[in-house]
Amino acid sequence: KTGLTKKQIGDVMDQLLTLATKEAKNIFVVPNFGRLVLANRKARMGRNPQTGEPIKIPAKRVVKFRLAKSLKDAVLGKK
Repeated sequence: KTGLTKKQIGDVMDQLLTLATKEAKNIFVVPNFGRLVLANRKARMGRNPQTGEPIKIPAKRVVKFRLAKSLKDAVLGKK
């Protein structure tokens, strides 16, 4: 559909991932698709599934993907 080979598309995706990694400290936006944002997760209590013993899960930083509104409306339909 684009006229590009799978290898060329792979190269584009590799470059996009490289750029996203480089911009990881900020918000990385792909217009009309979504954005990658850094978020902080609080420490919380969990449970060991094998023993049922409570364990403490430490706080950490995670990457979250937020879908662009235009794409979300196209996929899910407008409310």
